[in-house]
Amino acid sequence: MIRNDDGKLIYEYDSETLRVEAWGKDSLRVRAAKQAGFPQGEWALLEPTEPARADVRVSEGGAVISNGNISAALDKNGKLTFRNGAGKVLLEEYVRDRRQYAFAPPDPVTGETPKGFASALQIAAREFKPVLGGDYELTARFESDPCEKIFGLGQYQQPYLDLKGCSLELAHRNSQASVPFAVSSLGYGFLWNNPAIGSVRLAKNVTEWTASRAKALDYWVTAGDAPADILRSYASVTGTAPMMPDWAMGFWQCKLRYQTQDELLGVAREYKRRGVPLSVIVIDFFHWPMQGEWAFDPEYWPDPQAMVDELRGMGVELMVSIWPTVDHRSSNYEEMREKGYLIRVDRGQQIAMTFHGNTIHYDATNPGARKYLWEKVKNNYGRYGIRLFWLDEAEPEYGFYDFDAYRYYLGPNAQIGNLYPLLYARTFYDGMAEGGQQNIINLLRCAWAGSQRYGALVWSGDIDSSFASLRNQFAAGLNMGMAGIPWWTTDIGGFHGGNPGDPAFRECFARWFQYGAFCPVMRLHGDREPHSPPLGTSGGGLCNSGAANEIWSYGEGVYEICKKYIDIREKLRPYIRKLMAEAHESGLPPMRPVFVDFPRDAAAWGVEDAYMFGPELLVAPIMRAGQRGREVYLPAGAEWIDAWTGERFGGGRVVAADAPIDRIPVFRLAGAESAPDFAK
Repeated sequence: MIRNDDGKLIYEYDSETLRVEAWGKDSLRVRAAKQAGFPQGEWALLEPTEPARADVRVSEGGAVISNGNISAALDKNGKLTFRNGAGKVLLEEYVRDRRQYAFAPPDPVTGETPKGFASALQIAAREFKPVLGGDYELTARFESDPCEKIFGLGQYQQPYLDLKGCSLELAHRNSQASVPFAVSSLGYGFLWNNPAIGSVRLAKNVTEWTASRAKALDYWVTAGDAPADILRSYASVTGTAPMMPDWAMGFWQCKLRYQTQDELLGVAREYKRRGVPLSVIVIDFFHWPMQGEWAFDPEYWPDPQAMVDELRGMGVELMVSIWPTVDHRSSNYEEMREKGYLIRVDRGQQIAMTFHGNTIHYDATNPGARKYLWEKVKNNYGRYGIRLFWLDEAEPEYGFYDFDAYRYYLGPNAQIGNLYPLLYARTFYDGMAEGGQQNIINLLRCAWAGSQRYGALVWSGDIDSSFASLRNQFAAGLNMGMAGIPWWTTDIGGFHGGNPGDPAFRECFARWFQYGAFCPVMRLHGDREPHSPPLGTSGGGLCNSGAANEIWSYGEGVYEICKKYIDIREKLRPYIRKLMAEAHESGLPPMRPVFVDFPRDAAAWGVEDAYMFGPELLVAPIMRAGQRGREVYLPAGAEWIDAWTGERFGGGRVVAADAPIDRIPVFRLAGAESAPDFAK
């Protein structure tokens, strides 16, 4: 049966109920279930501030629901086809079922016979495979256009910007963030609004989204004439990032790990002595007596207030690392276990990691646990005026990624586990906002759809220190932006390894540093070789540290390059401020693929080695050893100026750009009004 329920399109057949409704401008939300009603909660989506009422027309052959620039045609057998306002097919469910289509009617819009007519394969578009005694393993299938390009979906450690043809795990791991929103070159955006562990297969012949455990199918589709329109529509229903504070837009200094208060202050003082601008300095992990204490170890950090005050006097903000892990020996462990504030396990011991002790994570899906953790953080850090936190282990990281072994307040990990980083960010966002803080920002190692609204600055995790890894981060950062996460950064130089005295690594570091100057946040970090020993046998002294990782640690030549690009970052601040305002107001990421600003240039859709930093700067990083020049495609419809030489070029062509060791190719849009001439 097909009916119009007050502007919602309802289809009922056998045990399935399908509902299609307007959800934001030019957008539709689709839900289907084989149970009584739909699960509570909107997951990534926010309730529309102005609920739209779509136009629904039911006929003998099916129905059509329209909302602005998008419509969905439903045939009498339950198949959906999405079109834009011009009638172009954007997305079409994949059905191969002879029985269902034995007497299939023509499409209610075009009159054409549906794809999949008279097929003996018996493949459904919406498959609910029961898990005995539990939920469903759920799959949604769509027709595939082999010429389509797909971007977004979060952060994966592979070098492909265009994800068409890729198979991706919908799960979080250290350095992998599943953010299931995609932007298609065909003119639509698609959100898989399901936090279950699963997968997506963007194959040449079919597109398949799968959730390992789910009670209902839930996705959202929007139509847009340009990628920027799609991103704005997505941000309007999932939220935008706060306005980034001015103090976060400069250079951030970090290493693994400053072991004492004196060491950290000595580094900050040295930056000041050298006259090198520094915005943020970081206290990394194991500054605490034990995991789950969330407090400074007084032996190594004896006077936090004096430290914060001195740093503020130098114009430097302090960021402090937080881990969600709780050691079984922690003074908070028994209370948190009693109150149900810890993640549970369905088999084995209540242990998820064994780094420096048997630990289990706090349960970010439990509102009580969120409040409990924030109260500890507020009392032990906030009292000193600390207002920036590094929320590490945010996936959360497990010693073994047995996703079906863990259980949360909201349900099994297999069913809702991808929500964890979003609710980890919310723990701090809600507490900081309640305390009156504005322009909230915190650094996290993971995100899910909607994390941006909780001030999540995502970094790409514990990655390798190599040119190959840099190429992976290039694709990861742009796809995070296309997935609706505008604040993103890397460990400049990578995390694992890299000896500051090695000439080969110095080259990689210099190139990474140049690229970092044109990322949303410019942040230096890394576990450098060789390591320094632990300072003690208890508390914060148990953990060792990496080698020096300040800009003067890499020799005079690299030091001069680093100073040059920190100076460029300072000159870019007014421009970056405008980019951050745009991200806050509309959701457009500061760092984005070239086609976002030049969607009508077909060649721009194939550029996978350069990007736009805002609308006025085209950046072409050097990502291979020994490279001292490269070709750069300049988009059509504009005139471009080499930012270093002042030479002018017409668009729609490939040019040769010099790239000596101290130069990253950058081109300014002729007539640019905001981007400074930083080469002067």
